Amino acid sequence: MKPLSRWLIPILALLGLAAVAYFWWQSQTPPLTPIPPGQAVVASPVAPTTTPAAPEPTPMPTPVGPQYPIEALQTEIAASQPEPLPPLANADAPIKDALLEWLGRPSVLTFLQVDGFVRRVVVTVDNLSRGHAAARLWPVVPTADRFQVTQQGDTTVLAESNAARYRPFVQFASGLNTAKAATFYAKWYPLFQSAYEELGYPGKYFNDRLVQVIDQMLATPELNGPVKLVLTEVKGSVPTIRPWVRYEYADAALEARPAGQKMLMRMGTENSRVLKAKLKEFRQLIGPRTAP
Repeated sequence: MKPLSRWLIPILALLGLAAVAYFWWQSQTPPLTPIPPGQAVVASPVAPTTTPAAPEPTPMPTPVGPQYPIEALQTEIAASQPEPLPPLANADAPIKDALLEWLGRPSVLTFLQVDGFVRRVVVTVDNLSRGHAAARLWPVVPTADRFQVTQQGDTTVLAESNAARYRPFVQFASGLNTAKAATFYAKWYPLFQSAYEELGYPGKYFNDRLVQVIDQMLATPELNGPVKLVLTEVKGSVPTIRPWVRYEYADAALEARPAGQKMLMRMGTENSRVLKAKLKEFRQLIGPRTAP
């Protein structure tokens, strides 16, 4: 066979297969409909792409009001004393005048620190539930004389005579008219609330905090028998000039209690009972719960 004839047969076979494939494709494809002259070509409508719906916004939590509202008492006061309150920054003088009118000059000068009185009350109340409440921030004058201790062998204990240091203040506090105290507090409450927010509690309520702290103080245990004390260890060569401010409860569970409870325990059982009774009266006037 000649070389050309050797390639001719395969080529013819390929052309035959192509022709068969073409006619099969034509039989499977519907014929195109001719478009009349002048008629516009209209594209078939395309189904719109479905866009996922935006997620529903997370609903904001419903604002929660105070647990222990004082508005009812404030409403009564506003009806009889509608004058507006000064701003917190200018409140020292009118607060002092109100305290002098209510308590009298001797009591105010003896027991209260009226400069920054509102802020002092708020900071001290907030700190009473913590481990320490700095005396320099108290709204009351610290008790005179030194903290009293005594020795029983090698053990240092809280002296029973120590309670006498606190008796003048306890008599002053227990003698207050509780209803008038609640009225005074409710009248000036917007300033206490402002000072509480200024302290770093926006959206919180000072009266709620006050009631919580009072409840905590009412839960102060009564100590029976000698109360053992220890001196706080101070490392270094600097001598301790005022060792009486370094005493702690030897019982770690007592020392771990909040500052307000430790103050009541330090005052002695009788003084503590008197102050608890007054706190309970005051709490009943300022701390009605919200309806469930």
